[in-house]
Amino acid sequence: MYKKSLAVLLFSCFASLSVNAATTESAKAVDPVEQVQHVEGQINLNTADAATLEAGLVGIGSTKAQAIVDHRNSNGPFASVDELLEVKGIGPATLEKNRDRISVN
Repeated sequence: MYKKSLAVLLFSCFASLSVNAATTESAKAVDPVEQVQHVEGQINLNTADAATLEAGLVGIGSTKAQAIVDHRNSNGPFASVDELLEVKGIGPATLEKNRDRISVN
């Protein structure tokens, strides 16, 4: 009886470990796909209109979105996302919140 109980207990432990490992591996497999979709969804500072900037960026309302477009029209295309700091009303905190959402390519 003792051996049978021990066998059932060991089987249960190994079965639960196998299920947990499979769940962890499948969760890891999803992460690269999400990253690819996120990169593809970036907003290009050099081509986006004010409405796109306002809708897609955190902390950017209509006034700041228009300021980005005006800056681009006056100074030419952005060479890097860090140049966004040159736009009036956009500081380091706003840039960092949106760094993964924007591109200049």
